[in-house]
Amino acid sequence: MQAKNSNPPDGGYGWIVVVSAFTVMGLTVAVLKTFGLFFVEIQQHFDELASTTSWITSVTIAVFHLGAPVASSLCVQYTHRTVVITGGLLAFSGMALGFFGFNMLWMYATTGFLQGLGISFSWTPAISIVSHYFSKKRALANAIASAGECAFAFTFGPFFQWLISQYGWEGSLLIIGGIQLNICVCGVLMRPLASSCLLEESHCETETPPGNGAPRRDKEDKSPIMHKTFNWMLVRRTEFVLYAIFGILAAMSFFVPPLFLVPLSYSLGIDESWTASLLSILAMVDFGGRLLCGWYANLHVTKTIHLLAMTITLISTSLMLLPLAHNYLSLAIFTGFYGFFFGTTVAIHITVLADVVGMPEFDSALGLFMLIRSTGGFVGPPLAGLIVDMAGDYRAGFYMAGATLVLSAGFLIILDRRQQRKKQGSKIRTKPGKSTLPYPSLHILKHQ
Repeated sequence: MQAKNSNPPDGGYGWIVVVSAFTVMGLTVAVLKTFGLFFVEIQQHFDELASTTSWITSVTIAVFHLGAPVASSLCVQYTHRTVVITGGLLAFSGMALGFFGFNMLWMYATTGFLQGLGISFSWTPAISIVSHYFSKKRALANAIASAGECAFAFTFGPFFQWLISQYGWEGSLLIIGGIQLNICVCGVLMRPLASSCLLEESHCETETPPGNGAPRRDKEDKSPIMHKTFNWMLVRRTEFVLYAIFGILAAMSFFVPPLFLVPLSYSLGIDESWTASLLSILAMVDFGGRLLCGWYANLHVTKTIHLLAMTITLISTSLMLLPLAHNYLSLAIFTGFYGFFFGTTVAIHITVLADVVGMPEFDSALGLFMLIRSTGGFVGPPLAGLIVDMAGDYRAGFYMAGATLVLSAGFLIILDRRQQRKKQGSKIRTKPGKSTLPYPSLHILKHQ
């Protein structure tokens, strides 16, 4: 776990790590995003309601988030590489066992639980190690890595549709599981890198002389990673809590549109082949939105949290307009707007988390953030499914998602206001030339 220097390389082998993370994103989240193609097939096979079938995705999303602190803790104890490889094996197991499709509970346990745990153990360390390898270019690197889910989803839409037509939904799950084994290859390429904060801590413990001037030897043979612990106390920081609430509300919305986009298109009488192209359009504009937003954020023209608040507002607006579509062309246009603004949001929301807590606490913050956000991912799809069942119209799910995102933007504004007040207060306290004593003469006597 040793590194040549304490600063993130901001390039070099870091770009290999970015490519590996790019692929991991594609083999995990892209599969989750295009799972809507299996929704109708599984619903008809088991003859279940939309709300019941949506629990498969709900369990996957919930375990994806709940497993994040476990994945982060394992990264602390072992390495990001080891956890990613484990995640690849779990993801394969979930899809391969889902092939048997005994009943709906079996699908919850395999395609839901095991697949979600595999995604968590792959996604969390992959996005974390990218942030450790980059500092100045962190926003751009995270945007490129996260764009993997879009690039893969662009091809997964028609590819999964073809698999289902050729091998049925059961055989398709088995084939997809085999493809996900490539996550293990990506994990092997993720070379461990000691963070600057760990190296500094190790440097202080091994080289700082005690009172007699002799170097300390009791801990010098230990690896720096041994000094790092998972920080659960971040839940006491108001800034982190506000951002976590934003995450809960955002998660309630983010996974609803991909789940109901396909059924909505079917309800409008759109052919299956055209429906699959909607997911490709969604992935393509999502990809462009991530790269464009990552590039713009890297210029440091706009504060990242301000940029995130703007993109959240725009994505909620597009979700409110999407149900107005009445044919393929209008649905494709509104889907494009939603996908683009979704991409800009995902490109920077992890970067904002790093800005809120700082890199020394980033691994712990990422795990806790995903854990807390899991409540939104767990509740969102079933709640939208219940609303759809009650309204008898898939459009209701999109209205629910848009309204929830509007509420989440409010917490970003509160967080930004708090950070500004805290920063202004810090400047006032540290402003030079100001004496805290009431009389100048006392100030002189104090220094004498």
